[in-house]
Amino acid sequence: MRVARLKRDTTETQIDLSLNIDGRGKYEVSTGIRFFDHMLELFARHGAFDLRLRCNGDLEVDQHHSVEDVGIALGEAFDKALGDRKGILRAGYFLMTMDETLGMAAVDLSGRAVAVVDPKVRTRLVGDFQSELAHDFFEGFARGARANVHVKTMYGRSNHHKLEALFKAFARALRFACSRDKRLAKMLPSTKGLL
Repeated sequence: MRVARLKRDTTETQIDLSLNIDGRGKYEVSTGIRFFDHMLELFARHGAFDLRLRCNGDLEVDQHHSVEDVGIALGEAFDKALGDRKGILRAGYFLMTMDETLGMAAVDLSGRAVAVVDPKVRTRLVGDFQSELAHDFFEGFARGARANVHVKTMYGRSNHHKLEALFKAFARALRFACSRDKRLAKMLPSTKGLL
């Protein structure tokens, strides 16, 4: 079972998270930011990950700590659940349409943390979510998971659709990267000997 349970407590956030990579897309998410909850819910569903996540953050200050720390904790949970990463495909990409919008995500569970994020959202808020924090979430995830994460909106009109397309594409790219490759079986997907 590729599962992880994680608690992350700081002076800014308290996060309790459980993850099953090989789940059925069941979720129970509460961060205090409803639009962000929606993005994490569809991430779980499209990735077929079972995710239970509760975050109590200092939202009276700003959303930044909650969004970034959820990204870090979620990435750390994937890192823990994947173990030594033997037998996984390691990399994945996906193009996701959301009506008039096209989003792209590429993920490499390489052991190296890099995030390139271009959501093309030009408004301060999407619903109740501070849109600039999408970058902080994906960067936090990349650090926690020790992964390359590239997400980009190719085009689109609706800012809601832009973010939704990115989270869905990210979930499906990550789902593929986490998938087991029978031909690699117990091999590490690297010529270096470690990830």
